[in-house]
Amino acid sequence: MKIHDLKPVNGSTSRRKRLGRGTSSGVGKTCGKGHKGQNARSGGGVRPGFEGGQVPLHRRIPKRGFSNVRFAAKYALVNLNSLNSFKAGTSVDAEKLIEAKIIKNSYDGVKILAKGDLSKKLTIKAAKFSKTAVEKIEAAGGKAEVI
Repeated sequence: MKIHDLKPVNGSTSRRKRLGRGTSSGVGKTCGKGHKGQNARSGGGVRPGFEGGQVPLHRRIPKRGFSNVRFAAKYALVNLNSLNSFKAGTSVDAEKLIEAKIIKNSYDGVKILAKGDLSKKLTIKAAKFSKTAVEKIEAAGGKAEVI
């Protein structure tokens, strides 16, 4: 196959609708823009949320309280089944998880979750653990250390 042989799959492209051509097309004369007004003009239209001068909804609704979303601690989440790639007896921390490409970034710390089973004895150092994860780690003979 050569580059000049390439063409789109049948049905994947359609011809563009040519506006203002005849009366039977249904998009003649004003071309679907109505009669005059802001939306009929070149470059016309209003910004998203504009309500014709009426105070828009986002300004009418009261804004109260505090949201912690901007300031909340963000943890890199790791499931137990992804820790089976380490050798038995290894001490696993954030740096080792990044080296093993299990996480990309440690953010404010690592949290270990209980999805899956741990089949090896590991010492895991993390900022947080779920209760079930600690039980599963200890059942496998390992240790969960909060740092």
